[in-house]
Amino acid sequence: MKKTLVSALTTALVVGAASTTFAAANPFEDVAADHWAYDAVAQLAADGVIEGYGDGTYRGDQEITRYEMAQMVARAMAKSGVSAADKAMIDKLAAEFADELNALGVRVAALEKKVDNVKWTGRVRYRYINKREEGNSNHKNTNQVLLRLEPTMQINKHWVGKARIDYGNGTNMDDAKNDTKATVDRIYVVGTYGKTTINLGKFPEQTQADYGMIFDYRMAGGKVTFGKDILVSATAGRLNLNDAKAFGLFSRKNDKGWNELRQVEEESTGSVLNFEVYNARDKKFTWGVGYTQVANKEDFIEKNPRIWNVGLGYKFTPTFNITGAYARNTHAPEGAESKSKTSYNIQLNYKGAKASQKGSFGLFLGYRHLGSLSTIRSTYSENGGIEAGQKGFEVGASYTFDKNIVGKAQYFWGKEIAWAPGQHEDKVHALWTELSFLF
Repeated sequence: MKKTLVSALTTALVVGAASTTFAAANPFEDVAADHWAYDAVAQLAADGVIEGYGDGTYRGDQEITRYEMAQMVARAMAKSGVSAADKAMIDKLAAEFADELNALGVRVAALEKKVDNVKWTGRVRYRYINKREEGNSNHKNTNQVLLRLEPTMQINKHWVGKARIDYGNGTNMDDAKNDTKATVDRIYVVGTYGKTTINLGKFPEQTQADYGMIFDYRMAGGKVTFGKDILVSATAGRLNLNDAKAFGLFSRKNDKGWNELRQVEEESTGSVLNFEVYNARDKKFTWGVGYTQVANKEDFIEKNPRIWNVGLGYKFTPTFNITGAYARNTHAPEGAESKSKTSYNIQLNYKGAKASQKGSFGLFLGYRHLGSLSTIRSTYSENGGIEAGQKGFEVGASYTFDKNIVGKAQYFWGKEIAWAPGQHEDKVHALWTELSFLF
């Protein structure tokens, strides 16, 4: 019964629609009726990926050949908008009938849209940033343009290669100098096995428990995440502390006391360990806890930071939510101000600009306290005007002017956070804007 049903189904799909493209003589052997491909094709038909004749019938009662099966696979490959499960099934069928697909040549090419193993996306980005510190009259303008390319390379059904290439390295628009530098700041592979995901290489890492409050940057190493509704992750790797502007400053204590704390200019690398437990971020109520340790052999940080962090979030509606987080360094240098050992953030979010949807927009308002000894590289520094060692309010908006053209504007006002007794907390203002053209 199974053989008759599927044979009739697949014969109608191939013979009726493709009879003008190949002769009756078939150079390929029959596919055994108990072959797994029968079930796969039947499932694709049930999902609407492969369709029959317009009258809803499936004609014929014939054996299916590998040639005919390859024609069906070609049709399935040409179908857009299929689910992830069906896409995986199509990929498995394509691997099974690869020789037949290759032999079909032009006739297959006429049925399907060829998709390369490498997919390129990216953006042309313009940023203008204005920062002003009132106490020391420090005023800085950043006016830059950047070309970013992000290839995705399909290795097999389990592994994908990814990279991010920045060209121009933030070319300064003020002097119009031609910056020909290209930087590969990410290059890594991602493996997926059921509910387990593996990252290896130089990859982007963000603390999920606290929504990126203490870390959102790149590091070299590995990460394993497993789970679905509740996720557990373990990360180990190396971080260039100077490149990341980590902690805002490095606390090397000397005989002159705390007032000599300063950012160290030499290259400094830290070993990072991170463990987190958190629930799926699409839930109405979100939560997470984590632990991060940074070991610095050059001793630019007097004591290796050990940071515990927690986060909570709640969605009042699908478009309006609140998030909050708290972190503390339990291994800070003696004598450091308590306010520099802790970080916390609370933020209200409304909607969000979607690149594919013209006219979509988002708004947010947040209060942030990023202690210099408890924040490594915050997402609020990576994507905004505040730095580690500062506190205050930040308000922002995003808007999609046209498909794949997104603008953002954020304003931060607050103060520096004292890390030593008696240090003056100067006022800080920062305007951060960005316009991205995505492709």
